[in-house]
Amino acid sequence: MKDYKKYFHIPAIPEEVYATLTNPISLQLMTGEKAEMSTEPGSEFSLWDGSVVGENIEFEENTKIVQHWYFGDKSVDSIVTIKLHPDKSGTSLELKHTNIPDDDYDDIVEGWNQSYMAALYEFFDE
Repeated sequence: MKDYKKYFHIPAIPEEVYATLTNPISLQLMTGEKAEMSTEPGSEFSLWDGSVVGENIEFEENTKIVQHWYFGDKSVDSIVTIKLHPDKSGTSLELKHTNIPDDDYDDIVEGWNQSYMAALYEFFDE
């Protein structure tokens, strides 16, 4: 198992970033694919038309999202924590993804960088 941590700069205030990451309509607009999301702890979520699925664990409005990501039939506690910090030109987004199965690590890191965060950045950079 591996962990991944990285900071990203998003050109929007934390309240806007949080709203985008927790609203299924905004997520669908951001990704271009079906999304299911709720801010209710214990609820299931689905992104990229089911390519990413898991359970929502914790929310702190405008500052923190914690999710359990599922990896097929592997029963691992893979936890994603997103923290939003205001900075002078938008938001510093702190991403931490723990317990990524070794076989999935490269694909997950590429997905975070090339898909998830790239889509989020482009959503606000237009």
